[in-house]
Amino acid sequence: MKKEHDEYLVKTFPNLYRQRYLSPKETCMCWGFDTGNGWFDLIKKLSEDIIKISPETEAVQVKEKFGGLRFYVTNATDEVYKLIDKAEDESFKICEKCGSRENVTTEGSWVFTLCDKCWENKRSNPDWRIWED
Repeated sequence: MKKEHDEYLVKTFPNLYRQRYLSPKETCMCWGFDTGNGWFDLIKKLSEDIIKISPETEAVQVKEKFGGLRFYVTNATDEVYKLIDKAEDESFKICEKCGSRENVTTEGSWVFTLCDKCWENKRSNPDWRIWED
């Protein structure tokens, strides 16, 4: 995820992302948001929902794995885990790269969730990167 999105999330939800600048010995959140920019709105909405019901929850890792969002937390309630499950399921319907909800599929030897346009860009340009603009 681009730096501006990372900084926005940490600034807007400082308690949720309080581990963002800790060392790798303390948290995986130190590596930031290891996702494409297309999931920014999904992560932002999830963050808003989490802090409304459980302000003590802390994110310990946010990443893409097997084409889907993974959002790991501590100090969470069952209600928070339900929100996370819903967002993780939703991520398979949103292009990781551009955020499109049109013609999105999950495939590849390194699994990605992309729209048709982003899949074409990936196939036609070997240097194309999911996490760069």
